[in-house]
Amino acid sequence: MKTETAELFEVAPEVPGAQEISAQRMKGGDGRPPDNKPPDAKPSGKNRGSRQNEDKRFKIFSGSANRKLTAEICEIIGLPMGETKVQRFADGEIYFQLLENVRGVDVFVVQPTCNPVDQHLVELLIMIDALKRASAGRITVVVPYYGYARQDRKDRPRVAISSKLVADLMTTAGANRALFMDLHAAQIQGFFNIPVDHMFASPVMVSYFRKLDLPNLIVVSPDAGGVERARFFATKMGAPLAIVDKRRTDINVTEVMNVIGDVQGKTCLIIDDIVDTAGTLVKTADALLANGANKVYACASHAVLSGPAIKRIADSSLEELVVTNSIPLREEAQKVAKIKVLSIAGLLAATIESIHMETSVSTLFS
Repeated sequence: MKTETAELFEVAPEVPGAQEISAQRMKGGDGRPPDNKPPDAKPSGKNRGSRQNEDKRFKIFSGSANRKLTAEICEIIGLPMGETKVQRFADGEIYFQLLENVRGVDVFVVQPTCNPVDQHLVELLIMIDALKRASAGRITVVVPYYGYARQDRKDRPRVAISSKLVADLMTTAGANRALFMDLHAAQIQGFFNIPVDHMFASPVMVSYFRKLDLPNLIVVSPDAGGVERARFFATKMGAPLAIVDKRRTDINVTEVMNVIGDVQGKTCLIIDDIVDTAGTLVKTADALLANGANKVYACASHAVLSGPAIKRIADSSLEELVVTNSIPLREEAQKVAKIKVLSIAGLLAATIESIHMETSVSTLFS
């Protein structure tokens, strides 16, 4: 995959006993996109003033999980990325320092809690704490991918509801507001006692597949839990809906049971929120083809792609898997021709600006 946004890093002085990871500085673009551009539009760079000069009470910081996405967001809005220093001590502890004043500032922290999940989660919590102690006016956590989202209920005896625990950790650390992209379950918003904005990547996905103009299209939900997501997508595409009935036999292990709906002679588009080991995705594609489908495409918001996922996708019967850049793709995945990445930077940038300006974000759902 080609890199569209450059990243600039600056080496900072060492902290005794620590191994430096990064001291980042990003000098962003210079303005916001015209109103008639879609949320995923790239900035033109022409006739644009400096947003920094307009509003010095508005800053965006990035954790180490996905700096490229944060850089794209900053470029679209027209703000430089906030300066920070992140280091790791010899025993693995994280050291974080803000390198600029944030007193009274409306701060946004971009950090997906992707692999390694625990490391990125703790880093986010430490960043929030540092911002709170530096007297930031408001702290909004921007989490494009919410780790632990699949552990949102007690589906077995004596298990934790980890999704709720993570919500409590963010709130206790000092977050005043949260922005998420395609949560695994929408009710996770109820775990938070702070305002939550839940955005969807579907506008970006729908725009892409409309341009493909796939013949005889039918949208497929890979399980009963994803029906609402798939139905919304099908409505936007003007296509019928099919459902695959599956049974989860263990963690990351599923068995495809039946295809509900007529897929004979159709081009199938599987809609999901997460691709983890890709076992369910590949089995679903095989089941659809066995039931007479002509071709199978797939799209998912979050490309976790752990374990054998990349090889499974490369060897699968899928025509194409479309994902977003909520999680940075590993180098191995970037080499797979079947995997197409769409940017959600424009959508997140528009949402962040709306939150900062205290305007409605509902127009971004269309």
